[in-house]
Amino acid sequence: MLKQRLLTAIVLAPLALFGVFGLPLSGFVYLLDFVILLAAWEWANLSGVKAQSQRLIYAAGVGVLVGIMHIYYPLMPVEAVMLFSVLGWIVALFWVLKYPHGRGWRASWQRLLIGLAVLLPCWLAFVELKAAEEGEMQILLLLLLVWGADVGAYFSGKRFGSNKLAPDVSPGKTREGLYGGLLTCLLVAILFSFFASFSVTQTLLLIGVSLITGLVSVLGDLFESMLKRYRGIKDSSQLLPGHGGVLDRIDSLTAASPVFVLGLQYIVLT
Repeated sequence: MLKQRLLTAIVLAPLALFGVFGLPLSGFVYLLDFVILLAAWEWANLSGVKAQSQRLIYAAGVGVLVGIMHIYYPLMPVEAVMLFSVLGWIVALFWVLKYPHGRGWRASWQRLLIGLAVLLPCWLAFVELKAAEEGEMQILLLLLLVWGADVGAYFSGKRFGSNKLAPDVSPGKTREGLYGGLLTCLLVAILFSFFASFSVTQTLLLIGVSLITGLVSVLGDLFESMLKRYRGIKDSSQLLPGHGGVLDRIDSLTAASPVFVLGLQYIVLT
């Protein structure tokens, strides 16, 4: 498991960082389009769509909506969309806590609609970050928080884990792992604040946003795990040999990015 995580980081992390720092906004957006379309194809599988042709139709539909967002992005109420997404993740938390019981997501068409509410705000969040004056550094911070929450949870869970976090959804996750991941987010926030020369108030706000972002990133992972368990599959696809699918790599970001963007409204990054 550790070897797999390291190989994934070695291959994908430099590609992600190149996309953030090496591409202009237009190139970054087209790369983001590609990732979202692949994720949409996988989401159709999570939704119980077995026919490849129907999965492609769903991905194409998401592509049309993304194209519309390209056109109307300057007019979009970003903060309202992010708030809607956060409210949606609160509902997702309820579903995860209730699993295997609960309703509102089990039907295939319901999961297909949920996919839109997951993927489209994530697209908008990353475009909004990239377009910001300090957008590259903001995206880097988001990535470090999500990666840090994941890596910290893994090592902390391996060393101290004994109390299951959500055994019906993801038996391998522990509360101790969650605490370790949040501690890593705390350290990332403090280091970022130090190098950015933040004021005390900015630092405290960033710590709060970072901890919430890290916490919600875990929810994104758990929610996808719930859908995979219900669907009876281990990975969202085999697009990344040995590492599962695109959704398996970005599930935490789909939840964390809208929360992070909304939280930045209360911090002046200079």
